[in-house]
Amino acid sequence: MTGRWQVFMYCCVPKPPWFTHAVRFVLTAGLCALALTPAPARAEKFNLVYARQYAETDSRLDYPVRLLELALKKAGADYNIQSDARSMSQDASLKRLAEGGSVNVVWTMTSKQREQELLPIRIPLDKGLFGYRIAFVRQQDRNALAKVKTLADMRRFAAGQGHDWPDTQILQGNGLNVVTAPAFDGLFNMLRAGRFDYFPRSVLEIWDEEEQAGAQQLVVDDKIVLHYPAAIYYFVNKKDRALASALERGLNKAIADGSFDTLFYERYGEPIKRANLRQRSAIALKNPLLPPETPLSRKALWLDINALPK
Repeated sequence: MTGRWQVFMYCCVPKPPWFTHAVRFVLTAGLCALALTPAPARAEKFNLVYARQYAETDSRLDYPVRLLELALKKAGADYNIQSDARSMSQDASLKRLAEGGSVNVVWTMTSKQREQELLPIRIPLDKGLFGYRIAFVRQQDRNALAKVKTLADMRRFAAGQGHDWPDTQILQGNGLNVVTAPAFDGLFNMLRAGRFDYFPRSVLEIWDEEEQAGAQQLVVDDKIVLHYPAAIYYFVNKKDRALASALERGLNKAIADGSFDTLFYERYGEPIKRANLRQRSAIALKNPLLPPETPLSRKALWLDINALPK
């Protein structure tokens, strides 16, 4: 029997009632299964504009931008990242972020006030190392801090800081003398002019800054390190919870699979080694601005300085 006759006979021969019910059941079950099968999840789409204090070509932007990209990739998001058209102070960038302006992500040191006004992603990008501060001094004063051993000794010297930096309040809260300026670059000129004695900077940024023209005639002190608990976080607007969730999810995945550490040490391994922290006199400071929600007990987020080689 040919194929056509088989089809004809199949269609024309009467079927028992149970056959019709069985066919209907199979078709209905198949359609239900198709309806219940979830559609492929769409990747979240984020257009990020970050605030910056430096020129777009400044090497200090490299790590936080690359980590931002890594976090969004790990979160499975579709994204576009660009900097705001102009550089701005910390105060200006945080105000713009809080108001929902053109900026929708900022990385900066956390504080109680900042966590009240903005939405923090509580994973320190810096592993806590922005709280380890070594200083620029004038060449002729390179040994000025050699005899400093205690906080009381440190109070005999004046530090320079930005007027809107949390570090300023931290230093002042520990009884240290601080001279402030509105512009970052102006602090180098003020130090050269003798307006203050030292300019403490994070161990993660001072070596990049040493190469800049502003640091001419200045040297990095090799005698002391100031330390206070601190963390650099990504911050977003309080309403931008989807972005905050994606960043937190992506950063945690990067920590778990080791890609966070790979990126961190690729960028900062040499500066950390160069800082020679364990050979310095350490001056411990309190951080009155540190929020109680800071995840200090989550050891994987922080670098253990005591584990570094001497």
